[in-house]
Amino acid sequence: MKGIQFIVEGNWGHFKKPETNNNPLSHDLITKTALIGLIGAVLGVEREDMKNKFPELSEDLLYGVRLLNPVKKISWGFTGKTAINPTAGGSPKYFEFLKNPCFLVVLALKEIRSENIFDEFNESLKAEKSIYPPVLGWHNCPANLKWKSEGEFSDISKADFNTQGFVIAGEHIPKEIIGEFRIGFDKLPTHQNNDFWNEPKKYKNIIYPDCPHSLLVNGIYYEYNSVEANNAEKWVLI
Repeated sequence: MKGIQFIVEGNWGHFKKPETNNNPLSHDLITKTALIGLIGAVLGVEREDMKNKFPELSEDLLYGVRLLNPVKKISWGFTGKTAINPTAGGSPKYFEFLKNPCFLVVLALKEIRSENIFDEFNESLKAEKSIYPPVLGWHNCPANLKWKSEGEFSDISKADFNTQGFVIAGEHIPKEIIGEFRIGFDKLPTHQNNDFWNEPKKYKNIIYPDCPHSLLVNGIYYEYNSVEANNAEKWVLI
């Protein structure tokens, strides 16, 4: 499979957990659905056109994430106002934000149907061009993107391997944990339908080591070989 690596970072990020509407909490990592929205912004795909792109890209692309900064969360309160009566009082609503999020993201082309979008996104990253501003979940959380490499992903292998990226709970078995560091758990959406709805049955429970640590696990992985590096990296993709 074709693959690319790039860095996504910003001062703030918020990837809303759907079960937390009153005081929204954020996922720890950029989600696959948020990444697809980011791809649409870079390529200038209009919202109505993205409705049909989301299910296609959810199926045609695979992704993995590695933390380049430790996860740090901060809550901020906002008082909502209406356009009809902007001077009316209101009660504050608290939102959880990621502070200084920075991710190394790998993207793999699983199905040839989306090759044009994959290639266009790769070229846009290289040229540092974006039609619409990319964001980290929210429009008031701008994202900076930096292309890192392109290469190929091997077929699936299964063995013990070390990784700094996320793995899938229940499918990857930790072998040993050396030293004291935080291990994170999250449940990430991997598929969005043409009504911008994250399919509940297609969430994945993931485990990840906080930056800059790694996990030794047993399970399936892909090897990423890039033109820019001599060593192969092992990644779990969803």
